[in-house]
Amino acid sequence: MSRTRHQRAEGCAIMFFPHTGFAPDPTAAGEPLTAHIISGRIHLCATSLSSVAAESVNLPDPLAVQGQAPDRNLALELVRVTEAAALAAARWVGRGDKNGADQAAVDAMRRLVGTVSMRGVVVIGEGEKDEAPMLFNGEEVGSGEGPECDVAVDPVDGTTLTAKGMNNAIAVMAVSERGSMYDASASFYMEKLVTGPEAADVVDIAAPVEDNIRAVAKAKGVHPRDVTVVVLERPRHVQLIEQIRAAGARVKLISDGDVAGAVMAASADTGIDLLLGIGGTPEGIISACAVTCIGGAIQGRLWPRDPDERNKLINAGHDLERILTTRELVDSDNVFFVATGITDGELLAGVRYRPGGANTSSLVMRSRSGTIRRVDSQHQLTKLQAYSTVPF
Repeated sequence: MSRTRHQRAEGCAIMFFPHTGFAPDPTAAGEPLTAHIISGRIHLCATSLSSVAAESVNLPDPLAVQGQAPDRNLALELVRVTEAAALAAARWVGRGDKNGADQAAVDAMRRLVGTVSMRGVVVIGEGEKDEAPMLFNGEEVGSGEGPECDVAVDPVDGTTLTAKGMNNAIAVMAVSERGSMYDASASFYMEKLVTGPEAADVVDIAAPVEDNIRAVAKAKGVHPRDVTVVVLERPRHVQLIEQIRAAGARVKLISDGDVAGAVMAASADTGIDLLLGIGGTPEGIISACAVTCIGGAIQGRLWPRDPDERNKLINAGHDLERILTTRELVDSDNVFFVATGITDGELLAGVRYRPGGANTSSLVMRSRSGTIRRVDSQHQLTKLQAYSTVPF
């Protein structure tokens, strides 16, 4: 690829001229992508999502080792997929139709992921447990060239949040080496514990709630009353919430979106120290991908909803008493995690519309390098819609 690059130090503007490649339409190839680097943040100004793709495919990762594993830095290829899903779902924010939002995001994600240079298989799809639209398990995704990958997707983590116009809905995708993600089989729900690097080695999901809160407080050098625990607001968690409060800690209740909750619990400076409770198994494995990148810990234990599901899990060979660690949920040191905000939240800003366009905010992480990027993109929808097959 030929390209012209102009850059300065802080506040630099880098102009890329994609020459060939991965735009949905040849007329899009060659449109410039400008990245402004301000205070360590990447601000992408692109006339199209495909412009981002064309450049990111060819930017070399200095830490990469070529091979069949996803060693090329796919991060900026993947972020345009979650951007597309978020932009599609954002049109449904506050409209009261969670399946409409989910379907729009699924359709956008499926179309865009087909341009990513990988031979991916969806091993963690979302939708089956609530009969929502989904990218189904076993579906082959990607361009058909490049590394073989396991792919985990949640086109809308927080469909109810989106439908009601509430905070913290995100579009999420994770990629790792083929065969590295845990096969959840017939398990739809999982008991989970998530915390950050400071307390990763001192928590135990089998221990009493009070013990874990005290362990986290000690590891972080604070009092238990300074610890904040995020919990899904569900009837099944009434006793858990009482136990957290009895231990002196604070509770942050969320109505949906426990991937965002897990990322906040594992990250520094979010005000969240711990996630506890029962949530979706697909979300748990996606969360494990994020935690692998951040360096915290997730522990999980399968939670069947009824005797029939329990028997299915046992017949599939699952040990229901086994505590699954981060490494068992995703057995790889080369994991990519990307998320784009749909609605505003503590983790990411939502899609913001402006005349002729929209802005998105994304989180991009890779475990091998330990790099965490925040990508703010400006999309000129009037130009994008001229050639895109996704109705933004």
